[in-house]
Amino acid sequence: MDEPHVSLDPSTLSPVEQKLQGPLEDQLTSALAAATDKIRQRYAGEPVSQVEAELLKETRAGLHPDIAAGWSPHRAELRRVAESIVAGSSG
Repeated sequence: MDEPHVSLDPSTLSPVEQKLQGPLEDQLTSALAAATDKIRQRYAGEPVSQVEAELLKETRAGLHPDIAAGWSPHRAELRRVAESIVAGSSG
């Protein structure tokens, strides 16, 4: 599986956030990658929807509270990561 990556849409960011887009993307990507690794290690047959919810919770837990509160992940991408965890466990 490709490592997860978070990209922010510049049109949805404030001017300050636009200046910080690269570092914000790096921090979000790092938190999502760490969450993916944790969930992959403890995966025990849960459905994709539950894995997706756990990814969101774990990723937010790995972020500064202000960043976590403002982050609205692209749900299709989060689901793709969750599906890869579920698919990877069946091989």
